[in-house]
Amino acid sequence: MTTTTRRVKLANLAPDFYQAMIELDRVSDTGLDPKLAHLVRIRASQINGCAYCTDMHSLDLLEFGPEQQQRIALLPVWRESEKFYTEQEKAALALTEAITLISVDHVPDEVYQLAADAFDDQQLSRLIALIITINMWTRVGVTGKMEPGHYKP
Repeated sequence: MTTTTRRVKLANLAPDFYQAMIELDRVSDTGLDPKLAHLVRIRASQINGCAYCTDMHSLDLLEFGPEQQQRIALLPVWRESEKFYTEQEKAALALTEAITLISVDHVPDEVYQLAADAFDDQQLSRLIALIITINMWTRVGVTGKMEPGHYKP
């Protein structure tokens, strides 16, 4: 028999911390294409197994049109589906995977250089900030066992 462990809600019990996270999130993607930012959020959420964040950011990306559905569906296999993503998006996705899985290979020079070639320094800084921020959020979602299906764009 499985029992459900009660999980604390950071928003309720650490509201100052939670508000600081919201502020980080608000500024993390400044200057980045919104569709690219949602792809990054979705991919990191998939890797980290955060169903809530994957659902949320998929719904957000779908607001840009039904053609986004196929890009979302192919995201776990983006390397084999390159024609659906721009060169900049592919560089961002590679960097997202490297930073999200930082304990595996750290961030290899070739992955970093690919992103540095695709973005100017300001954009690259925001991309890194966005990747760090979504990884933070996925830890909140997974730890708190946040359930998908409740988010409305």
